Amino acid sequence: MSFDLFLDTDPVQLQQPNWTAYLNQLSLTALLPWFEAESSNVRLSLNTSARQSIWAFVTGTAFTVNGFRFVVIPTEAIDHDELRIPQEWIDLPVWAGDYYLAAQVEPDEGRVSIWGYATHHTIKTQGRFEGSDRTYSLTADQLSNPEILWLTSELCAPVLRAEVAPLPAMSIEHANNLIDRVSNPDILMPRLAIPFPLWGALMEHGGWRQRLHQSRQGLAIQPSILEWLQTGITNLFGWERVELQPSYAAARSTELETPTLALSRLLEIAGQSYELRVMPQPDESWRLELSNTLPGGMIPGGFKLRLLTEDLQPFEGNEAIAPTAVESLSIDVALEPGEGIVWETEPIAAQYDREILQF
Repeated sequence: MSFDLFLDTDPVQLQQPNWTAYLNQLSLTALLPWFEAESSNVRLSLNTSARQSIWAFVTGTAFTVNGFRFVVIPTEAIDHDELRIPQEWIDLPVWAGDYYLAAQVEPDEGRVSIWGYATHHTIKTQGRFEGSDRTYSLTADQLSNPEILWLTSELCAPVLRAEVAPLPAMSIEHANNLIDRVSNPDILMPRLAIPFPLWGALMEHGGWRQRLHQSRQGLAIQPSILEWLQTGITNLFGWERVELQPSYAAARSTELETPTLALSRLLEIAGQSYELRVMPQPDESWRLELSNTLPGGMIPGGFKLRLLTEDLQPFEGNEAIAPTAVESLSIDVALEPGEGIVWETEPIAAQYDREILQF
């Protein structure tokens, strides 16, 4: 009922900061070629930084294949009696998947065995929930044969997902208080230290999850955008510091024009490459601008660039929409020192995870 995948890379070269992260990296490295052999439309659901912040608290890796979301749950257990899935992968609306794969990882052998799978609907409606460790479990005989996985996904089972309850809205103050509370290193299992709806709200918000991860690691807090530009950090969390040359017209009009420092991030949206820039403006406001990276490339009609407050609330002038194909989308925003914003695009950028840009 199971099949084996072998690593092309020496497992030692895939070492991670903790054992959970290491097992997940091994399963990711083994499964990605397998997914790619089945489909040309395969994406890791989150970027490296987001995966690391998740693995600090819970096991599991998500892939998107042909529009379906697969969640792989790795374990070292040699018996195949049951599959145990952390509640986060089932009850967080943004994390929930269509198919869940049971993976046995053998680091010394460089082998990952896929021994069963189930749909979200099956886990939610037939699985046993254990509140003491916040997991759902299915016995081996409740799992499907992974050798028929692709046939099943192509036929598209009638019901893949069960309903999950929405998470509560959370204020910035409440989130910061919770982060301070569970940052205490004496709390060995932070995911069990506060009620699940509150924990889930922290985990689903990539910026808050990253902040909690950094705090528990004793790392310095994320610098503000202005600090990034002033300190000379060239690359951080997927952003790169760049110099924007003044336009030719501006350069002719004055000799005082100098290059502008900005932050740049490459995005993939709907299969195309785009650049998101954060640029200071002369009036001390900030501009976020989205453009196509191809020379002469345009942003299609209907695309949106949107800014939200740190607690995901809209505000006046927070959205730019392309009515037809345009060269760029931009939003100017005036922010107080210490204020944070969250950016997003529509369609959603590949491997998108919410992050807080601190100003």
